[in-house]
Amino acid sequence: MFIIYCRIYQFIMKCAACFMPWRKPVLIEGEGCVTKLADRIGNDNIKSVLLVTGKGTMKRGMADELLEALKDAGISAAIYDKTVPNPTISNIEEALALYMENGCGGIIAFGGGSPIDCAKGVGARVVKSHKSIPQLRGYLKVRSKLPPVYAVPTTSGTGSEATLAAVVVNADTHEKYSINDFVLIPRVAVLDPLLTVSLPNSTTASTGMDALAHAVEAYIGRSNTVETRKMAIEATKLIFENLYMAYNDGTNIVARQNMQLAAYFAGIAFTRAYVGNIHALAHTLGGLYDTPHGFANAVIMPYVLDCYGCSVYKPLSELADAVNIAGETAEEKAKAFIKAIRELNARMEIPDTVDFILENDIPTMVERASREANPAYPVPRIFSREDFTNITRKLMDNSGK
Repeated sequence: MFIIYCRIYQFIMKCAACFMPWRKPVLIEGEGCVTKLADRIGNDNIKSVLLVTGKGTMKRGMADELLEALKDAGISAAIYDKTVPNPTISNIEEALALYMENGCGGIIAFGGGSPIDCAKGVGARVVKSHKSIPQLRGYLKVRSKLPPVYAVPTTSGTGSEATLAAVVVNADTHEKYSINDFVLIPRVAVLDPLLTVSLPNSTTASTGMDALAHAVEAYIGRSNTVETRKMAIEATKLIFENLYMAYNDGTNIVARQNMQLAAYFAGIAFTRAYVGNIHALAHTLGGLYDTPHGFANAVIMPYVLDCYGCSVYKPLSELADAVNIAGETAEEKAKAFIKAIRELNARMEIPDTVDFILENDIPTMVERASREANPAYPVPRIFSREDFTNITRKLMDNSGK
């Protein structure tokens, strides 16, 4: 009965999505294009902005050119640089206070998915000052036009510059969850590959596999559209063709640019078609152990795809065809595709397992993953708590592969 309930819920959500106000951010693309954002903000008649970023980004001077362009355009910038990986409610509230103190009219998210999610959270609180972040958890709880959010991703993975979600951690409960609303889609996305050339190899690897998880989960799910399938396939192709090149040579601008496009396309795909059980488990690792999201997705992905079994042979075989992975049957192609993911992980030194999951935490992980996934995620096969438990144990033990 529970599976029937989940499928009815998902069918209703898929039908309702046809009438929702989907939109895409305005794109600014190309080498050095980040400075063009100042003109765009000026054209929006905004005189003061909040820049949400992290300390490392500011120390490396990555935002210097943008800040100088803003100054030249007569736009003042208040800087919040305390965003942590897996941004917390405290991050959002601190940044919100800075936004209000400086009379800001817009928000620039500069960095990876964490600053972008934090910036979206700030925007949500600006228009919903009477509600806390936990009260905005879930779907369509904001429903008010945000101040403009300008997303400048400096990694190629999260796709947050294109999505309607802001993922937040409650530092008190160590629970990770999302706020989902169409108004959270950024107004503008800036894809400047020069901002990604200095990424460490490990970050290039994990964020790239994050984008692949988005593309794969969007494609194999049950809420696809013609466009999300197209975007997911294109993202998958770009990742298989460019991720290892970007990992191996960070100065390869073509590979960096293609990975930015891959992350963006995957973001377009999953914000409409949803993610699935890979993300449900990855969020538990992020919440409990502060595990980087892309790394968690990369390690978990092959195990979840294996567990889906025959329910994903056809769509995975289609993705295999798109990236020229051979096989005689759909099953062979699907299994070869999963093997290729494991091999790509290995080439980039992403391990098969993790050593930090505590036995006592498994029930909490399983409960949270199950609650996140069901009934909302239109996955190929609905996982039981036993499925989530088995995968978690395999993540702890190489012999479970």
